[in-house]
Amino acid sequence: MEEYYKEDLAFIHDVGFNDYALKSAPGILEILAQHNIREGLLVDLGCGSGLSTQEFTKAGYDVLGIDISKSMIALARARVPNAEFRIGSLFEAEIPPCNAVTSIGECLNYQFDAKSDRQTLSHLFYRIYHALNPGGVFIFDIAEPGQITQGITKGFSEGEDWIVLVEKQENQQQNILTRRIITFRTVGEHYRRDDEIHYSNLK
Repeated sequence: MEEYYKEDLAFIHDVGFNDYALKSAPGILEILAQHNIREGLLVDLGCGSGLSTQEFTKAGYDVLGIDISKSMIALARARVPNAEFRIGSLFEAEIPPCNAVTSIGECLNYQFDAKSDRQTLSHLFYRIYHALNPGGVFIFDIAEPGQITQGITKGFSEGEDWIVLVEKQENQQQNILTRRIITFRTVGEHYRRDDEIHYSNLK
């Protein structure tokens, strides 16, 4: 299976695109408090580099983070050593009994394997429902069609030692968003290039 969010893109995503994870965590904690869920196990599907996980553990939750990217999990383990992390597809991962499940950052849209279709998503929801303890909650987001109205959009971002170029195109017949990502990261006196293509099924 092709690897996604490899070392350089995982690093760039962690240092350059961490706003969403950091800004969403307080809202998630507020929802949990509204449902009187203030402790116990929280399963974070698509946990990435552990930015949200860190906030959840600070708030007193036990956290199991699951992500398909080995590099993301390595960053998460270094950031939050007191949480548990597993490498794997969120569509196949075992979800233990828990008080809450989160999946933030359009993780449920990603087509990182052939199993990420509508039927598999429905089965995931079924498994989450049966894993949640009475009164438990599932907090998630999903991207919808209409991300790119026409043609191809191109953009780039840069940091002190990295550059990322992103090309996006939406197939409006199939509701598939394609992201072509090129990264350049400083290694010694040179830039190292890597390329990834990500597909998202817009629900």
